[in-house]
Amino acid sequence: MAKRAAPEVNAGSMADIAFLLLIFFLVTTTIETDSGINRKLPPMEESDEEVIIKERNIFTVLLNGKDQLLVEDELMEISELRAAAFKFLDNGGDGTCDYCSGEKDIASSDNPDKAIISLKNERETTYKTYIAVQNELVAAYNELRDIRAQALYGKSFAEMQANYKDVNWQGNKDKLKERINQIKIDYPQKLSEVQ
Repeated sequence: MAKRAAPEVNAGSMADIAFLLLIFFLVTTTIETDSGINRKLPPMEESDEEVIIKERNIFTVLLNGKDQLLVEDELMEISELRAAAFKFLDNGGDGTCDYCSGEKDIASSDNPDKAIISLKNERETTYKTYIAVQNELVAAYNELRDIRAQALYGKSFAEMQANYKDVNWQGNKDKLKERINQIKIDYPQKLSEVQ
């Protein structure tokens, strides 16, 4: 009996198919990327004079590696941070702020324009806690801006910003932009992040 040869499978095009599949998956796959924190940096000011900031106009917030919060040299919970920042920013200690409704404590900030929040964290601080602290500080600014916008224009600051994109007539858009900028001038967001 004669031995028959086993039929061979032509594998010449297998490499081509593998490369085509590889290219297909590379092209169609999306890769998630972290967007980070959206911050707009202020423009660089060309100034030869040295700026002097009074100690009482700086609100220090420290985050240690154990996620403990130290605000103005006192331990504090994150849930209390917004109220403390609000109180500091709206103090009006020097009497130049006619719209501030704070205690006018001379040991605290002089004016919202001079008030600076300094946030410092250690390298071991968790991302979750850092973002929670950032959110509370920004929320204090937003609350103050909402109150100011409500008093001046009868609308919240957040509502004004949301409506800005929907305004069709240019005259109204310019007027709304002017109002938004006025509130940002009244309560400027001065948040300094120190490493």
